[in-house]
Amino acid sequence: MFLPVHTNVDLPLIPAMGKDTIPVLAAIIGCWLIKNKKIKFFSNKGLLQLLVLLIFFGPFITALLNNDRIFLANRFLPELTFHDAISILISQFLQISAFFLGKQFFRTYPDQLYMFRFLVMVGLIYSILMLFEIRMSPQLHRWVYGFFPHSFAQQIRGGGFRPVVFMGHGLWVAFFTVCVVVAASALTRINEKIRNFPPSMVSYYLVVVLVLCKSKASLAYGVFAFVMIKIISVKNQMNAAVLLALLALSYPTLSIMNIFPHKQVIEVAETLMGPERAESLVVRFDNEKILLNHAKEKFFFGWGGWGRNRVYNKETGGNITITDGRWVITFGVYGMVGFIAEFGLLAISVVRARQAAKWLKNKKEHTLLSAHALLISLVMIDQLPNATLDPWLWLLSGILLGRSEEIIAVRKKMSLTKVVH
Repeated sequence: MFLPVHTNVDLPLIPAMGKDTIPVLAAIIGCWLIKNKKIKFFSNKGLLQLLVLLIFFGPFITALLNNDRIFLANRFLPELTFHDAISILISQFLQISAFFLGKQFFRTYPDQLYMFRFLVMVGLIYSILMLFEIRMSPQLHRWVYGFFPHSFAQQIRGGGFRPVVFMGHGLWVAFFTVCVVVAASALTRINEKIRNFPPSMVSYYLVVVLVLCKSKASLAYGVFAFVMIKIISVKNQMNAAVLLALLALSYPTLSIMNIFPHKQVIEVAETLMGPERAESLVVRFDNEKILLNHAKEKFFFGWGGWGRNRVYNKETGGNITITDGRWVITFGVYGMVGFIAEFGLLAISVVRARQAAKWLKNKKEHTLLSAHALLISLVMIDQLPNATLDPWLWLLSGILLGRSEEIIAVRKKMSLTKVVH
């Protein structure tokens, strides 16, 4: 949360190591050397094991199917080699390691509660820096590290500023705040104090901070989650989480088949959020269509790296597309197989949570599990317009899966004990 953006150690073969990957690598080394525990990637069963195999072995097929050079007007895009496959594999390993760290080491209700409390605490600490930048403009990254990590103009909204702090962009800070709001709302519902602060006061304060982040999409997520957790039953929260996860998972198919109501979404956005937001969605959807048509040429395993997933002007060789959404990036680079593998890991966490919820009798545990599932479903939805899927979000998803599997395992053990007796 405080390391510099776009500052990497770029060694041969392995991907550039920066603020997203070095903490994950440190956690892996800590598990191996300090706790003498290895992360279990291949000890899973069924669909989860299949998804893991696709993530690890898919890059080799992608590289094998993209061994041709692409010549443009003033340059060419290189073919993929075994070296590229290894580099992609290491990148994938570092991404999903956080998921399996969460799944393996955070399995009990106290573990899950600790995660929620910790998320709220760091959110409260970060909110001080956010409020400073909202008032004074996003300057902290430049003051500390000597440069601004993104376009400053994109952080000017509504006659004020979006906070950036050390996350790289105001949109990422806003979505982080959404996650904190969800956690605080869940703690409020189970009446769990954060230090000596009343939980309801904390949740309302964080909603105000989210409003000041000036991101309309994140504000919509946050208000939706806040209302759901405050008012709606935990059963219906879980149902909503599953529906949102399935929507995100099916979005490429719906787009390919021209079933998804893009026009209606734009009209709703214009009504609720104004013409500026609607125009932004038009640009995103237009680019998605161009990129999707290009991706369909390498439908199953994608185009690979080196910008081969983008679309270029035939005369000038210039890039004519904007790749905002994580889903369209993943689909273009790794194909439908890669998309299903990556988004399937997130979706399976939500689905397993629903399966586990029916065995819970404790109201607090049920409340926390439903809020957690709702949070991960919002993470998936946000990957449609944005690319915010950092390792810490993988960690939260893995914790949800680990907690859900533990509930199911305990229930099965109790049922078996009853049968034996």
